[in-house]
Amino acid sequence: GPYRNESSWGHVPSNELCLVDWKPCSEFWKTHKTALKQFLADFTSETSIPVALYTVLHKPLRDHVQQYALILTRLSECPDQEVVTSVAKQYAKLQSFISQVLDEACLTKALWKSLGNKLTEWLCVPERRLLEDSKNLPIFASVGRTSRVLLFDDILVLIQGNNCQSFDLKLVWVDGSAICSSPIPTSCLNLLVPLCPQAVWQWKLNQAVRQALNGKRDFPLWGEAGEGSEPPFHRCFKYVFRAEGRFKNAAYEGEWYWGKPHGKGTLKWPDGRNHVGDFKEGLEHGFGICLIPLLSEDKYDCYKCHWCEGKMRGYGICEYGNEMVYKGYFNDNLRQGFGILENPSAEQPFKYTGQWDNDKKNGYGVWDDKDRGERYIGIWQDDHRHGQGIVVTQSGVCYQRTFHVDKMVGSGILLLEDDSVYEGNFTRDLTFVGKGKLTFSNGFTLEGTFSNKSSQGLQTQGILNTSGDQQDASITKVQLGLDEFPVEKRWQGIYDQFLDFLHSGCKEEMEESFTGFHIQTSKELRKSQEYLFCQRGPEDVSGKIEDVLEELVQHRELESLQCYLQKAFKSSLHPLGKLLKALTFAFQATYSGIGANKHLLNMAQEEVKYYAKKIWEFYQGLLHLALEQKGQPLAKTEDGEKRCDLNAYGVILPLILPCFYPELFMLYMLYHEKEDDLYCQGIVDLSLFPDVKLLEFLDVQKHLWPLKDLTLTTNQRHSLIKDKCFLSATECLQKLITTVDPREKLEILQKTYEEIESTVSRVVERDYKLPMDDLLPLLMYVVSRARIQHLGAEIHLIRDLMDPTNEGGMYDFLLTALESCYEHIQKDMRLHQRESWYVSRDP
Repeated sequence: GPYRNESSWGHVPSNELCLVDWKPCSEFWKTHKTALKQFLADFTSETSIPVALYTVLHKPLRDHVQQYALILTRLSECPDQEVVTSVAKQYAKLQSFISQVLDEACLTKALWKSLGNKLTEWLCVPERRLLEDSKNLPIFASVGRTSRVLLFDDILVLIQGNNCQSFDLKLVWVDGSAICSSPIPTSCLNLLVPLCPQAVWQWKLNQAVRQALNGKRDFPLWGEAGEGSEPPFHRCFKYVFRAEGRFKNAAYEGEWYWGKPHGKGTLKWPDGRNHVGDFKEGLEHGFGICLIPLLSEDKYDCYKCHWCEGKMRGYGICEYGNEMVYKGYFNDNLRQGFGILENPSAEQPFKYTGQWDNDKKNGYGVWDDKDRGERYIGIWQDDHRHGQGIVVTQSGVCYQRTFHVDKMVGSGILLLEDDSVYEGNFTRDLTFVGKGKLTFSNGFTLEGTFSNKSSQGLQTQGILNTSGDQQDASITKVQLGLDEFPVEKRWQGIYDQFLDFLHSGCKEEMEESFTGFHIQTSKELRKSQEYLFCQRGPEDVSGKIEDVLEELVQHRELESLQCYLQKAFKSSLHPLGKLLKALTFAFQATYSGIGANKHLLNMAQEEVKYYAKKIWEFYQGLLHLALEQKGQPLAKTEDGEKRCDLNAYGVILPLILPCFYPELFMLYMLYHEKEDDLYCQGIVDLSLFPDVKLLEFLDVQKHLWPLKDLTLTTNQRHSLIKDKCFLSATECLQKLITTVDPREKLEILQKTYEEIESTVSRVVERDYKLPMDDLLPLLMYVVSRARIQHLGAEIHLIRDLMDPTNEGGMYDFLLTALESCYEHIQKDMRLHQRESWYVSRDP
């Protein structure tokens, strides 16, 4: 009954109990008259049942409680004293509670009579109770000219003349004499209280706020153990903003702190805008997803991004209503830094990968026009091609020109599929116009003025130079972009984000904002956020920054470092793995597909080596920070820059090369395609020889022939056996194509040399060190039997990317020997072709 439901005392006023509809009660008691007679023994038959029940259940309640308390006090001397004493205390608390509730009802009733009609109409709610009045306990507020402060059980009211301002207690925070409420999120309401009653006001405010949050009143009156505890500063509830500003009319549901959204929450505007994510001090801060409806159609722009102080800043994925998708970095709600914009629609498909500034394409970038089958690699300004640029077409033609607001100006260089080179002016559809020079692949040149009329075709007025032997004419393999796009200025937006993260002290809450470009789908974006709060297996490389810094210090020895970095590069959650993945996207955007053009080889090769250098620098920065936190300074060396390059080649490059190898090796194959074709034709011819004939043809000294290794069957002769001599060395050399690491390729080459020397030593029955004159023919034999495709591409890749410390050593010597064999086979094939050409022309 009323003794157990304490909260009901705060909602049903004593002066309104008589207004309760007692008809259901009367119907109930008519069926239980015997019990009713016993219950109403002191009443006459003329008394109505509702009035009798009201009198019995309400009027003497305080008297009953008081009598029970006195009886229990007298019984405190009984044997079970502890139980009786406890019950007596509870009844004393109940007595105090009832008195407080009834006093509040009386104060509230008196207040409604004393206030004006306007204020009473606005404030009077049946269940509302007055807890304190500044007329009874003086207090002054700093907001306007407040003449009176009223504390109710659900709101705090400031009265200013005939007007008043109210604050929902759920949105009120109390700290000393300061009160903060979300309707005034930028300021605090200061209550100036005389010294003596200050504690009373503060306690009542805290109690009222706590009760409003809990949805029930305290019982006992002063609370349980820990009485007078303050309401939580971190809260969770729903509120609709009414004040002017960006949040006007928005409904926020989520976590709060000191009058402002703080933590996880959701904002919803009436116009359909939504923001779900992290908040800090009243603003979007951290990861969040924002939906903005388009006015013209039933579509949304969806921003899945990192936010800082209410604005997009850091990495994000934005799916626009027009089907375009942007994956990249923001600053102050604008696209800034490195990013990818793609339109997958069938009408005008395109993809831009590069630098952004002030929401526009600015700086170095790559544009794929999938409709025209072209790729532009070069400089942009305010969304236009502006500056030096390279255009690569699907047909294999590429050219380099200067652009001005998307238009080509001045002369340029045009490289055709047949290795002809045109230098001069030409149109976008690759028509020669004006003065120019055309150099054919055979060395002939045509220089003069070109024109192209639709009815007459290509015309020129100039000089045709055919001097020299056309068969010996050298093929010029022009390389583009090296001077125009210094490798240090490419993809600066990627490096800047990681360096900013490093300079910020590698704060974990900002890691995905700075280094999030490894994420390319919304699903991965959600997983990356969840990872920050997940446990990992012991075999995984941690992506948590404190673990990363700790592990870097533990793996400083070369062998241990290589193993650790190998795992780190494979992890998309490790900062080094994130940097590598971002660089992989940039590299593939430039050199894969249409970009696989041999005239871009040197650009690509330089880029990969520079990646290794920057990754090593970033590793050094992380290690320096880790040691600094432990109070262990990183030792500096005088040849620091040289040491950095050596470590980039020796440690980093072999580990990251697999990520770029498919595109890079394709460029090497295209660049050396003609030489490799000659080499392959030579290998085919040499493969027709039996072992003995081939050894003889290559001038291998007979005492070095391993004829003892040949096991003859019936009707076989040494002169008919193929692919049996130096078999172990041949099989070893064939492993050259099974690895992408230049260092491992050189080790395979050395192992091949050792197998050749071991076979020769067995033949001559003594240790035999091969001189160069003996090594070259033997190595050429092994090369011809190994039949490695694209050997020229392999040799030049090793030469370009091998560790500089190997120059002049054994590896360099063996690579030079292999290169000599390759060139000798080409030369023989070229001579053979020339003889065939002369024979074909001889009548």
